[in-house]
Amino acid sequence: MPMTSSPSSLTQPPSRVITGLALTPIAFIKAIVQAYADQGKSPAQALALAQITPTDLADPTARITALQMERISGAAMQELDDEALGWFSRRLPWGSYGMLARASLSAPTLGVALKRWCRHHGLITDDITLQLTVVGDTATLTLTEHRDLGTLREFCLVSVLRNIHGLACWLIDSRVPLQGVQFPFAAPAHADVYRVLFSGPTAFETPPASFHFDARYLTLPLRRDEPALQQMLKRALPLTVLPYRRDRLLVQRVRQTLAAHPTLTHNAEALAALLNVSTRTLHRQLKEEGASLQALKDDVRQSRALDLLLRTSRPIKQVAAAAGFQNEKSFIRAFRGWTGTSPAEFRRRPAAVATQPCG
Repeated sequence: MPMTSSPSSLTQPPSRVITGLALTPIAFIKAIVQAYADQGKSPAQALALAQITPTDLADPTARITALQMERISGAAMQELDDEALGWFSRRLPWGSYGMLARASLSAPTLGVALKRWCRHHGLITDDITLQLTVVGDTATLTLTEHRDLGTLREFCLVSVLRNIHGLACWLIDSRVPLQGVQFPFAAPAHADVYRVLFSGPTAFETPPASFHFDARYLTLPLRRDEPALQQMLKRALPLTVLPYRRDRLLVQRVRQTLAAHPTLTHNAEALAALLNVSTRTLHRQLKEEGASLQALKDDVRQSRALDLLLRTSRPIKQVAAAAGFQNEKSFIRAFRGWTGTSPAEFRRRPAAVATQPCG
């Protein structure tokens, strides 16, 4: 669901067959068709523009591509003059979500921007409430329903949460990995697509609708301006479809995960799984941030090992395991590379060694 779309979307001819990975469930298209029916209008032109056939609509297992979704939703918003596509008790006229984005653009940090979005969203509809909360290291964006959304409920909750998540990523020009997403309704027949719609695990029959992420992202400054906003609003759907490659907190997240799970992060595959990214993505993004996994592992392990050797009397073998090494021999070899001495020698003369740089 885009926040808005190009005003020319109704006039774009379907000059060729739309191709691409078909992941969006036809249930969402049926929700758009329902919005047309509620206004007594025909969706024929929008369906034709998106190359969605009656056969597609009749097949509950059918899927469409991201471009098809962009075309039909953009056309529907213009024809119905409702960017909410029938979800709420009153229409959200064309440009409503662009207005909310503009109101958030001058915020100093993502946290302030999201709070503004939540507050201003309440000014354009009172059918739902959006709220940002922080507990410990976890930020939660919650959607509370105040009326029965009927058959459009799933489409509404999914779209609103994806819109605000996509906007958050765009505002700071970074991926914002989700730690988890939850919905109050039962798992739909197309539940498998939620792995694509949202990063992180999804729970159903768990109210209220919400998603959770690392609260540190809220402190990041915004990286967009008015010209960037104007360009984004021409084609906003990719914000909620295409994942951002860059993660501006990835190095910190890797350090934190390595420190918190030393025995579960012996290799890149295990670490990537804990971070909900592919191994290839992990290495590529670290490279983009000017870091390497091995250097980060060495730094975290070294700090952990030095701390344990100086502050505890644990046997060297236990220190090695606690620092994330699979055996004592590899730990001793790495430790000599860091300090020029063995762990045992370091422990016998900590005062002298601790005052010297450790590589």
